[in-house]
Amino acid sequence: MSLGSLLAASEPLPSPGEEAVVCVAVATMWTAPGAVRPVDEPALRVPARPRDWVEAMTPEERTDLDGRTLTQLLLGERVQVVELHGDWARVIALGQPSSLDPLGYPGWMPAYQLSTVDGIHVAGVRVAARHRDRDAVRDRTGVWHIVEATATALRDDPDAALAVPGVTFGTRLLALGAPHDGWLPVAVPGRFEPAWAIEDDVAAVPDEAPADHAEVLAMADRLRDVPYVWGGVSAYGVDCSGLVYLAWRRFGITLPRDAHDQASATTQIELGQEQPGDLYFFARPGKGVHHVAFVASAPVGDTRLMLHACGELGRVVLEPIAGERAETLVAVHRVTT
Repeated sequence: MSLGSLLAASEPLPSPGEEAVVCVAVATMWTAPGAVRPVDEPALRVPARPRDWVEAMTPEERTDLDGRTLTQLLLGERVQVVELHGDWARVIALGQPSSLDPLGYPGWMPAYQLSTVDGIHVAGVRVAARHRDRDAVRDRTGVWHIVEATATALRDDPDAALAVPGVTFGTRLLALGAPHDGWLPVAVPGRFEPAWAIEDDVAAVPDEAPADHAEVLAMADRLRDVPYVWGGVSAYGVDCSGLVYLAWRRFGITLPRDAHDQASATTQIELGQEQPGDLYFFARPGKGVHHVAFVASAPVGDTRLMLHACGELGRVVLEPIAGERAETLVAVHRVTT
């Protein structure tokens, strides 16, 4: 039996054909079960330890993730289970659009990081009366919130033990009642009772995208210096398209997961007309788009600034477009909603 199985909850694994939800803070999707290495063990745990995983890897081991990892799923994301192979499930991430499959992003993940109890539609979910009655006028039941803090944790009760550690920026949480002393009750996969989030660490998902895309850029900039991780979609590690996907997710907008699909889903504008929050796309001659970056400021002459997750520098950086990047800059696009 695997380490993950030993740490997982006792509920049965999801079956092929079922939908399931991610029950750890960050679940990594892999190209195949055999793609994992000994250093990847923290990412396979229940609860997952994405920070420990990233910090344990050398720069060479992070580079070696290319061809091993595909994307990451955050707590509560839904998947379609395609097949099971031991403790592993081949799934399709339903909330990450991809040209690889009409339903979403396909890949492999530990099946024990999934739950068939989604924490949202379970019967009997309720907040204790002492919490409801005090702040009834502020009841937020049914309101989707998103984590704005770089990382936070959910607790069994405001004064109790951790329920889910390491919940990251961009995670969507459904409120199940009114705040109480700075804590908000939320639904959590695999649980029949609410967990509690720090109220200041979350914000209600807006009804529409911001008119000024510089707000999206500002959210992405909060992840500056986060390590570059191939397939990363969290504040513990992120890749170029993951940064774009995650920043727009904060505003309730779901973009495709990969850079070339993001280019297809956005509107090209004339180079020189870009504004902060637009997207630069990069491609080598005769090749498809391989990199994406946020426009960090309006261009001044030939000088352009970008915010991006840079594999060469190993982190999210703000820098001018120069050298090979300038040679492969092919377009600037705008997200239109």
